[in-house]
Amino acid sequence: MRLHDLKPRPGAKHRRKRLGQGESSGHGKTSGRGGKGQTARSGSSIRIGFEGGQMPLIRRIPKRGFNNARFTIRYAPVNIESLNAFDNGARVDEAVLRSVGIVNGPADGVKILGDGELTKKLTVVVNAFSASAKSKIEAKGGTCEVVAAKPAVKG
Repeated sequence: MRLHDLKPRPGAKHRRKRLGQGESSGHGKTSGRGGKGQTARSGSSIRIGFEGGQMPLIRRIPKRGFNNARFTIRYAPVNIESLNAFDNGARVDEAVLRSVGIVNGPADGVKILGDGELTKKLTVVVNAFSASAKSKIEAKGGTCEVVAAKPAVKG
């Protein structure tokens, strides 16, 4: 095989849609833009939710009640299996988990979940533990220390 023998896979190349090339082409007359009006014009773009000047649905519906989402505490989940990456007797906290790359992204704290098996004795200092994770850590002779989560109020 030589360079001049190379061809794209069948179906990989498509013909360009040629608009406005007569009625029999299937894309003649209005060229796939429908009838008249704002969307038939060149350069037309209407933002999502725009209703032609009518009060949009999202602004018509009354906003009532309290939404607790702003005040929730979002924990970064860490399965107990991933704690086996640390040495026996190590102290594991959020800063250590972030430096190793087990915890990424924004979170108000870290919660250890009980998925998997732990093989090391560790001192784990995080914001929350599941019941199964706590029992597995203490079964190996380790300790679980709970620290307070960061305040979750977001402006």
